[in-house]
Amino acid sequence: MPAVTAASTPGEAARPGAGPAHPARLNVGVVGAGRVGTALAVALSRAGHRITAASAVSDASRRRVDRFLPGTPVCQPDEVLGAADLVLLTVPDDALPGLVHGLAATGAPLAGRLLAHASGRHGLGVLESATQQGALPLALHPVMTFTGRPDDADRLVGICFGVTAPAVLRPAAEVLVMEMGGEPVFIAEEDRDLYHAALAGAANHLVTQVVQAEDLLTKAGVGNPARMLGPLLAAALDNALRLGDAALTGPVARGDADTVAGHVAALRTEAPEALPAYLALARLTATRALATGMLTAPDARRLLDVLAEAPL
Repeated sequence: MPAVTAASTPGEAARPGAGPAHPARLNVGVVGAGRVGTALAVALSRAGHRITAASAVSDASRRRVDRFLPGTPVCQPDEVLGAADLVLLTVPDDALPGLVHGLAATGAPLAGRLLAHASGRHGLGVLESATQQGALPLALHPVMTFTGRPDDADRLVGICFGVTAPAVLRPAAEVLVMEMGGEPVFIAEEDRDLYHAALAGAANHLVTQVVQAEDLLTKAGVGNPARMLGPLLAAALDNALRLGDAALTGPVARGDADTVAGHVAALRTEAPEALPAYLALARLTATRALATGMLTAPDARRLLDVLAEAPL
């Protein structure tokens, strides 16, 4: 297989069911056939690229290949590289450095191949040992959560991708993201941790907060917590995205210290495991409300006194 450059890519007959012939079709390999890897591979296949090989360690990953990438050979990672022009390294964040180091140390065919990972945390540094051997590095992080369902690839349409790429490869990164239906947003290498912390805090902690709220409502006798929370949370999210801090409402933003004290007492009795998060978020909310002038300094002092005195 000829080496890939940023300006030219080889192509061959597409797999049955793939999209129409592509002017610069790539042979795509997947190392780590998890939810993200298979979703990206399906999207690239729909765009006209050819999925040539995948590595899958667990039974679940093998079943995922059979279901979403039928007919794709399951190989060792070095064999995946040998069969591909573009390799998706879609393993967990903490496993990525070891994988890249292992490929570089064992003489896997890296030169001339586009090597793209989908980690939110990592940029190009994690690919350095492979880059030194001629790999073309890309960080393409889809800003979306995946469930392993058949519609995962559809979720890529219209979302942002956090992209980090060398200047010469930025056009290639843009094209790949847009072919998958996404919008490339370039993130500087030194900003990747902050970028990922923002996304993880917003999405992952939101799930925790919502599920915790459902548990508390169930304890309070609400038969269908999701029905109660759905409209409220949808409106709160929409307001936050449109209005920013101006969307703050509720007892903390109003400085209702007695109401907050009641919350603290109820949580201490009924759900002590939820109290630390409530206190931390209430303090952060109060700080933001004070900074925007929504909360007066005297009200903020009374509120923060209640929060400071709450025993954990």
